Amino acid sequence: MANIQYTALRIKPIATAITLLFSGAGAASAAEPEATLPEVKVAAPKIDSGYKAERASSSKFTAPLIDTPKSVTVITEDVIRDTGALNFQDALRTTPGITFGAAEGGGAIGDRPFIRGFDSEFSTYVDGVRDLGSQSREIFAVERIEVLKGPSGAFDGRGSAGGSINIVSKLPKAENFVRGGIGLGTDSYKRGTLDVNHVLSDDIAVRVAGMGFEADTPGRDAVDGRRFGIAPSITIGLGKPTSLTASYYHLQTDELPDWGIPYARNAGGAIIGKPLSVDRENFYGIKSRDYRKTQSDIGTVSFKHAFSDDVVFKNTTRLSSIQNDYAATRPTVPNIAALTAGNVTRGLRGRDSRTDAFTNVSDLSIAFATGALKHKLNTGLEYSNEESDIRGVVTSNIAGGPGSLFNPNPDTFLPDAVFAATKSVSRVITKAAYAFDSIELNKNWLVNVGARYDDYESTVKSTAAGSPRFTNSKGFWNYQAGLVYKIQPNASIYTSYGTSSSPVGMGANSGNHENGNNLDVTNQDLKPERSKSFEVGTKWDVLNNLSLTAAVFRTEKTDARVLGPDGLTFTNAGELEVKGFEFGAAGKVTDKWQVFGGYTYLDSEQKNNGTNPGAVGDFGAANKGNALPGIAENSATLWTTYDVLANLKLGGGAFYSDKVYANPANSAYVPSYVRWDAMANYRIDKNLSLQLNLQNLTNERYYNATYTNHFAMIAPGRLAFVTLNFNY
Repeated sequence: MANIQYTALRIKPIATAITLLFSGAGAASAAEPEATLPEVKVAAPKIDSGYKAERASSSKFTAPLIDTPKSVTVITEDVIRDTGALNFQDALRTTPGITFGAAEGGGAIGDRPFIRGFDSEFSTYVDGVRDLGSQSREIFAVERIEVLKGPSGAFDGRGSAGGSINIVSKLPKAENFVRGGIGLGTDSYKRGTLDVNHVLSDDIAVRVAGMGFEADTPGRDAVDGRRFGIAPSITIGLGKPTSLTASYYHLQTDELPDWGIPYARNAGGAIIGKPLSVDRENFYGIKSRDYRKTQSDIGTVSFKHAFSDDVVFKNTTRLSSIQNDYAATRPTVPNIAALTAGNVTRGLRGRDSRTDAFTNVSDLSIAFATGALKHKLNTGLEYSNEESDIRGVVTSNIAGGPGSLFNPNPDTFLPDAVFAATKSVSRVITKAAYAFDSIELNKNWLVNVGARYDDYESTVKSTAAGSPRFTNSKGFWNYQAGLVYKIQPNASIYTSYGTSSSPVGMGANSGNHENGNNLDVTNQDLKPERSKSFEVGTKWDVLNNLSLTAAVFRTEKTDARVLGPDGLTFTNAGELEVKGFEFGAAGKVTDKWQVFGGYTYLDSEQKNNGTNPGAVGDFGAANKGNALPGIAENSATLWTTYDVLANLKLGGGAFYSDKVYANPANSAYVPSYVRWDAMANYRIDKNLSLQLNLQNLTNERYYNATYTNHFAMIAPGRLAFVTLNFNY
């Protein structure tokens, strides 16, 4: 904590505005050469303590987590490091209630988490700003990951029906260090990371995070991948009332894409049962043809100014360019005859895409009192403009005859993918305003309210001559309200209500095509899908530093897009419901024992699917009453470590998921599983440690994602790696 008195600000307009706003003395004289600002106290409190987090990073969360009337799970840097997470999906699997979907055809290959049963592919944020473009994210430059559960449109804007995810970046700190690790393991595993922070002067610091990685995929023939990333950043004014942070993030990947194991089909063509019981190593792709290359380049500038302890302004500007190019083989067993003959169709799917985006977010946080009521207000404006250019393959089924279902040959030669000369150009423009207020009524009662309005426009047009232009332009409000009762300083109970809105085309036509997500002539006039959630919960900080949480909730989606009576166009006639409860634990049981995990129960139902029977994979009338696809009714995670000796820490965990239906008809599913992991960390000295991670210890065959109509992604088998960590 430092007390800072700063004077003689010689920019007349700013001085005048500050005088008007905070002195109450009227306009400053034009001849006035300077203005003296009030004393400002600047502090940089530590927000994480091992596996437990005290606060969310966003200024929209105007109270500590224990006083926030909403379920928020924070995956801290310690959890990411100890579990040996290697990517975004690895880190998220430590949180129950999250499943993953695959993409094919209409949707790009990339991260597709489902939170509390709803697709959250385009509800991922970095440092509070929407992370635009379909991509597969890394964790080398990640400080922590915050999972906000339940409809969160007031916090985040479009989407967020089941929740959202905020990634907090590694940015400069007021200390010098050099950290990183060098790892080697089975299946040609090699990974190196570096994290360097250096203080250049009293108020300037730089930080650079870097990563190189390559490995085969355990248990899968031919599948491998390489990644390289670097993330430099600089802060000017570190620890001062006025600061500027500029950062850049670059990630490029090169991998052989894997679309897993196909489902069987019945005589009517519908997928049935679990994925086929073929050898888990069977890879149905073509090594000479298939590829996936991505590149993410993201530049961010953030300006922050504290007028006083109680008034803080922040502006963030981001430019990003995301490329996602691939040609991938989709395995399909089209009918019973093919299954009997042991044949698989190897269809080609691909895209050449680029998403360029500009985002600017300004917010103002003010703490004040009205009589006996204490307020913490946050209000802001947001503007974003993203444009995606997408080219698909000319021929979607270059099979060269059927392949072998039971003994596929990835070295088969098939023609290279040929991409169309024309492309689809999509643009999404959002203008929004929001406000949140936490009101302390007295020492026991807190009220949290918030609202956001979005002015949204999505357009898409092919560059082919004479192609029509489709537009969906809507405005919508979202709300958040909560009431907290402080039982005692370390315990609270709460109730909350939140909404979200999911308009057509919100993924700039990179979303999966189920249920009219991508903008076209069939849905351009539809209003957004609406979700609302009711939640009651409790939060306790107990023992050494352990956070315990519990919540009961119900989420309802109305105006869901379903096929209309004509079987061609979509209507807002659908209704979906997910209700359930969850428990969570994070932190220290004792000085030596840490835990992180929880349990989630989700009961879902397709309550109304309109009057059209629906095609395979649609939310048709025939599927009314079924569970939602992509949901595990029961899921649980537990990760724990114990300091056995002063220099030896042992840990392990179990990750359980119930079966997950692949389609609305509930005719196909991926089975339940339990995955076991283990770790050991030996501290050599104060600067060096050696860590062993064993993932999927029992080599469990399970599936970590599924796609509606064709295949399921088989998860990696057993992986062991040793990392030499350094910290100077």
